[in-house]
Amino acid sequence: MGMPSFLRVFTGNGNVHASSQNSLQENLVYRPHPTRRHGLLRISIFAFLGRMMSRKKIDGGSRTEEEEKVYSWLYALSRTEKNLTFEYVRSTERGLSFSDAERRLRENGPNVPLDYSFPSWWHLLWNAFFHPFNIILVVLASLSFLANDSLNGCIMLVLVFISVSLRFYQENGSSKAAMKLSEFVRCPVKVQRCAGRVVQTELLVQVDQRDIVPGDIIILEPGDLFPGDVRLLTSKQLVVSQSSLTGEFGTTEKTADIREDQSTPLLELKNICFMGTSVISGCGTGLVVSTGSNTYMSTMFSTIGKQKPPDDFERGIKRISYVLVSVMLVVASIMILLDYITSRDVSQSILFGISVASALTPQMLPLVVNTSLAKGAVAMAKDRCIVKSLTAIRDMGSMDILCIDKTGTLTMNSAIMVNHFDTRGSTKENVLYYGFLNSYFKTQQKNPLDDAILAYVYTNGYRFQSSKWTMVDEIPFDFSRRRVSVILETSSNLEHQNSSSPNRFVITKGALEEITKVCSFIEHTDDERSEIAAFTTEDHYRILSLGEELSNDGLRLIGVAMKKLVKDAGKRIVAYDETVESEMVFIGLISFYDPPKDSAKLALWRLAEKGVKAKVLTGDSLSLAIRVCKEVGIRTSHVTSGPELELLDQDSFHETVKRATVLARLTPTQKLRVVQSLQTVGDHVIGFLGDGVNDSLALDAANVGISVDSGASIAKDFADIILLEKDLNVLVAGVEREFLIQCWPNCNSMGQNGRSLCENPTEMVP
Repeated sequence: MGMPSFLRVFTGNGNVHASSQNSLQENLVYRPHPTRRHGLLRISIFAFLGRMMSRKKIDGGSRTEEEEKVYSWLYALSRTEKNLTFEYVRSTERGLSFSDAERRLRENGPNVPLDYSFPSWWHLLWNAFFHPFNIILVVLASLSFLANDSLNGCIMLVLVFISVSLRFYQENGSSKAAMKLSEFVRCPVKVQRCAGRVVQTELLVQVDQRDIVPGDIIILEPGDLFPGDVRLLTSKQLVVSQSSLTGEFGTTEKTADIREDQSTPLLELKNICFMGTSVISGCGTGLVVSTGSNTYMSTMFSTIGKQKPPDDFERGIKRISYVLVSVMLVVASIMILLDYITSRDVSQSILFGISVASALTPQMLPLVVNTSLAKGAVAMAKDRCIVKSLTAIRDMGSMDILCIDKTGTLTMNSAIMVNHFDTRGSTKENVLYYGFLNSYFKTQQKNPLDDAILAYVYTNGYRFQSSKWTMVDEIPFDFSRRRVSVILETSSNLEHQNSSSPNRFVITKGALEEITKVCSFIEHTDDERSEIAAFTTEDHYRILSLGEELSNDGLRLIGVAMKKLVKDAGKRIVAYDETVESEMVFIGLISFYDPPKDSAKLALWRLAEKGVKAKVLTGDSLSLAIRVCKEVGIRTSHVTSGPELELLDQDSFHETVKRATVLARLTPTQKLRVVQSLQTVGDHVIGFLGDGVNDSLALDAANVGISVDSGASIAKDFADIILLEKDLNVLVAGVEREFLIQCWPNCNSMGQNGRSLCENPTEMVP
């Protein structure tokens, strides 16, 4: 939450920390500094009003100080030999002793990604109470009681009570969302510690994630979560999922035996693993280099709970309030003075002044505004939009830019097979045939690509006779080989037991570059015959060029290969044998695509009609994002990516973000910076639609944070509006509903014709 807005007035910059505090142990959520409270006595009323009307904004053009520290630390460790990293964290190859670990835990505190403390109830109550109109009403109520006008005073206090209660309830509920962060990494961790005074012995112990400290050596196995930022010491076919940081469901290979350089994007460092990510396959050991608030995950969430920049509505309310206060003080003082001159009755003059001040105060304005917004929330619920924050309704009506993710929002988040190519880029049925056999007989780790191949074959009328084949064995997919093989036998072998003909096959499909590595031959086909030739360097270059061309069009590719086996070599395989997947024949490629939703293009067009521009912010590749955006009608003349943004200075960053419509390969902090840049430099009202953990920062910073009912719990906690269906048309319906709510008072004043026009907004002429 941060400190109340009125305290920020007297302390200047709300992000100043105590100079004596260790920079690596600062909390990323700002807390009030206790030594500056006396500043209230030294500030004039005019400075107070001026500062309340203008609050410093975060423009998002550069990294924060905390981010720079974390980036520099991790890059330094990634460039260092793994044996020297122990010196950086004052550890040993045997691990920390139990006493050292306990001491570091006392110094650093519990290992949680965000050291967040709830504000006290009186803090929230005071923050809800401190509103210009509330102050005016309380002052007038006090004067009314002094003038024996108790009824009027009670009415004004009741209005204040209702207004404060509504705001207090909303802020008290939203302030608890940050505590969800600790749920991501709460699990036991296998740690190597050393014990013994004379002869130290290495021990493996289970330690709670909250008790992990820098310098611990952890053992990594499939399914483990990383309890902190880790420099790998050893790795064996280690594959990690970073979806909690990137929002994409792909995996990343990690290795300890490498030294990175500064040009590698942070999340692509091979020897660094991040807090909150998980091990998919493989094993290894790692040295914990950062925990708690010093991790990369904490830099992601360092802005959570901080005050958003005020929108036009809030600024307008404050300006009106200060004008009313000034006019009321001047006019009421003059009226009291003139009445006293004429009547010489102090009590009567004060009562008359209070009456004048009351007449100048729109006492029902807060209730009228909140009631109207509540009515709008009920109306939007009918369109499957659940409104959590009433202020989001007015912001939704003023929204002019909507930032959206690609996966699942513009696309169906599923794989559809597009085509099957031979080695020269021509469509050949033989490629599909072998790909179908692999997917049909594969039994382990079925994935969407297998379903897509089978669906393509069945829906397009192919009659591949799978009954003529018998499953012999399978070599399942793993992330080191990145391919899967099945060994099949044709039905002829069952009929001729003594036949020595080579009618047993191994059929392999997987990542294109991995398939080409195990191929020594290539099949060239034409309309009349097929020919198997040696796999030359020219063939390898041609295939990779074709794959790159198709990938640039936004397609996902796999390669298909096969090899005939003699019967004696077809013994059941109980372990992976490299000779089976060797000297294979390259058959061709199969392409897949995550298609856009049929409703996306119409929804974007309807948003544009309401003056809302769409920007795509995704962690996926730029080529794939461009293709999807072209199909749904989003301009792609100005595009950029996260690594390119990292190289820009502050002014260039703002200009690029302003022009770009597609921003790909973005990290969570980059999404946050994009939203902040559009808010402050562009002075736009931003909506952000996201459903993942990696979207939480941008959801919290946006004027209108929008999530879906199926999204991550923390994303829904930070969202202002929750869609019951992940469809842009649901959001469009809410925007149109808000349009009707805002225009209804004007239309109602026009009589029956005006009301009819509002009920049929398509009849309006722009």
